[in-house]
Amino acid sequence: MIAVFINMALVLLGSVLGLILKNRFPEALGGAIRTGLGLSTIGIGLSSLLATDDTLCVIICMVLGIVLGEWINIERRMDAAGEFLKSRLEKPGSQSRFVEGFVTATILYCVGAMSINGSIEAGINHNYSIIISKSVMDGVTAITFAAAMGIGVAFSVIPILLYQGGLTLLAGWVGPYLDPAVINEMSAVGGAIIVGIAFNLLELRQEKIKVGNMLPAVFLPIAYIPLSNWLSGLLG
Repeated sequence: MIAVFINMALVLLGSVLGLILKNRFPEALGGAIRTGLGLSTIGIGLSSLLATDDTLCVIICMVLGIVLGEWINIERRMDAAGEFLKSRLEKPGSQSRFVEGFVTATILYCVGAMSINGSIEAGINHNYSIIISKSVMDGVTAITFAAAMGIGVAFSVIPILLYQGGLTLLAGWVGPYLDPAVINEMSAVGGAIIVGIAFNLLELRQEKIKVGNMLPAVFLPIAYIPLSNWLSGLLG
């Protein structure tokens, strides 16, 4: 769990630096930074997505995950959590981008390949190198995110603790029984979701992609891979 706390500390530090530098960025520079973040996020997502060994797994898990996520309406619940935090920290009627910063940072920091693989590696082998490397990247990203979207980015440490910490503890219990193919496809599906974040950052669609509603897809390879292997065995 120590690596999770390091991750949280660096995100908080990066967010504070971003808030300090926020008013020093001209509006045009802020827009350019947002574009750079979007392009970088595409690269992060594609690096995981293209590592898939089973494209059909990614497609099926994304479709079923979106159906489940839309039914649960995870995006609305995440927005509500962000609005709750905002109401406790900012004046009523504030036009800040608190919720956008909170949701965007939460998804980017929690569903990436390094988050999944790093948590599993930490839980199974007590190897924290992946999470610590991720923490440095998250801290740097938090600077630019907080400068562009405000203090909501800092509160992504709460989901980091719950998700990444929980995944680390869970991996310690069940990780030795997970097929490496499952872990790889979970990362690939997470990469597809991160590309969705990039589309939102770059405002490539008139309607915002509800990436929060895609989150269940990350965990569906746990069921898909064994089922696929079983069916392949039946069919010879």
